[in-house]
Amino acid sequence: MKISIVGTGYVGLVSGTCFAQMGNSVVCVDIDEKKVKELRKGIIPIYEPGLEEMVFGNHKNGSLRFTTDIKEALDFSDICFIAVGTPMEEDGSADLKYVLAVANSIGQNIKRHTYIVDKSTVPVGTADKVRKTVQEALDSRGSSLTFDVISNPEFLKEGAAVEDFMKPDRVVIGAECEKALSVMRELYAPFVRNHDRFIAMDIKSAEMTKYTANAMLATKISFMNEISNICERVGADVNQVRNGIGSDKRIGYSFIYPGCGYGGSCFPKDVQALVKTSKDHGYTPKLLDAVEEVNFAQKRVISTKVIEYFTEDLSGKTFAVWGLSFKPETDDMREATSIIVINELTKRGAKIKAYDPKAIKEAKEFYLKDNQNVDYVTSKYDALDSSDAMILLTEWKEFRSPDFEEIAKRLKNRVIFDGRNQYNKKQLEKYGFEYLQIGVG
Repeated sequence: MKISIVGTGYVGLVSGTCFAQMGNSVVCVDIDEKKVKELRKGIIPIYEPGLEEMVFGNHKNGSLRFTTDIKEALDFSDICFIAVGTPMEEDGSADLKYVLAVANSIGQNIKRHTYIVDKSTVPVGTADKVRKTVQEALDSRGSSLTFDVISNPEFLKEGAAVEDFMKPDRVVIGAECEKALSVMRELYAPFVRNHDRFIAMDIKSAEMTKYTANAMLATKISFMNEISNICERVGADVNQVRNGIGSDKRIGYSFIYPGCGYGGSCFPKDVQALVKTSKDHGYTPKLLDAVEEVNFAQKRVISTKVIEYFTEDLSGKTFAVWGLSFKPETDDMREATSIIVINELTKRGAKIKAYDPKAIKEAKEFYLKDNQNVDYVTSKYDALDSSDAMILLTEWKEFRSPDFEEIAKRLKNRVIFDGRNQYNKKQLEKYGFEYLQIGVG
């Protein structure tokens, strides 16, 4: 099938590449000329396991192309995916200006019936706005061309996005006519061949499904973090509690690991957007408000522990930070806890020696670029030299079984603050460490 995808960010690039991998002809569009030039060379703007090789291979064989010209892409394709960003406004709502700008361009440039697919994460009712925008553009041309608007939310996990797309848990499609559903069934057939995971519904329900899924997962995380804070105060161990409840099939083990808060591009933005949508329609979602409040506080738990241990004035103190990205297997630092922890400590006079396998460039160039009290190192052990304590914030695999003798040798004080509960307290006590983790009284 002939597909165009507008937007070569996380969702657009992964989607376009995976569609091409299955034999479709794909043109990806982006207004950033530098990015398009780099993509043509096989240089991708994000880190995602397995993606770079797929982009290079499919571009080389001609099934995946990149352009800055949306007209060229629409002339080529029958299906056009909108996969541009929907950044969060100050009031928590999703900013649809990029989505609607693309919709206008589609209306100005299509030459035949086109299936327009909302792939961006958008609030309920966005498809109606896209339809209205496209129709207005067609009317301004005096055109009688027809089109269909379809909702196809993405459910990709950063760090496992390629696998999630190639072997999806489900493919959710919201459409108003059987022909549009039939086209999407054909497109996704290779991805759901082994099991029928194609779920058809009305458009507004499809739009709501994405937000509901992320809100549910965020709720599980905040719930467990709330329990961890209670455990600390009553003398219980949240890790043992997690094992006790996770064995219940009704609960399960997924997303009940206590930690220092969730981040990334999805959970914070989507929960707040759902709260805003709800309030706009006259309902106050008390549970979702609480989910965000708990997460806001949880991101500050580790810095609070450090301050309580070393006192408010951290002048002359240096801390080794292991992990900058909001989760492992990605370089994404959007809404990462590391930003808050590092800024809270440095504004009290501390110095930071930071290490992350993939996110150092992001930290230097964007998220911590104005913080002059952060030094970046190329080895996790180098971060420890002359540091007063170690702080673990991201559960990268290479942090799971470190050489504790080496850590003890390099640190000035044998103190570890663990925001992801990665280690065994008794094991660390053998080496003389003070181990301060989440949710253990």
